[in-house]
Amino acid sequence: MTLPQELTPGTWTLDMSHSEIGFSVRHAGISKVRGRFTQAEAEARVGDSLQDSSLHATVATASFDSGDANRDGHVRGPDFFDVEKYPEMTFRGTSITGDGEDYTLTGDLTIKGVTQPVELEVEFTGVAVDPFGATRAGFSAETEISRKAFGLTWNAALEAGGVLVSDKVKINLEAALVKQG
Repeated sequence: MTLPQELTPGTWTLDMSHSEIGFSVRHAGISKVRGRFTQAEAEARVGDSLQDSSLHATVATASFDSGDANRDGHVRGPDFFDVEKYPEMTFRGTSITGDGEDYTLTGDLTIKGVTQPVELEVEFTGVAVDPFGATRAGFSAETEISRKAFGLTWNAALEAGGVLVSDKVKINLEAALVKQG
């Protein structure tokens, strides 16, 4: 299990203007609602091996955006993220395994003060130097969580049975990291 050869040791930080932290959740059992977070910071410290590397990320919960102002206000409120009380959610990597392009990143995800272990399936998409001389690394990642496991339990029953918002939330990440110094 090794790091990609192009991913050189050092500190890499998230370039949020070229990244996306998105999710989807089933609504009324028939459609998917998608959203994203527009403000986040992350730092990866790449060592000589997977075991010597680490990742920590922080997402501003108030940056939640689903494209619908009423829904966004509800999700930012106490029924879901309660952004006044919990302005951030965090991820701290605890281990990474894999080789080549495919990795599994395990870590602790904290939402609304509740921490749960999660596993992200990560694809390394390459390294490039941009026209301004910055070295960039790309990653795609996904996982599925139970929102109830994080205390996000609000729901409404449907007349025909079932609930308005599914428990399962799919998280999808497209990350561009820039090598520092």
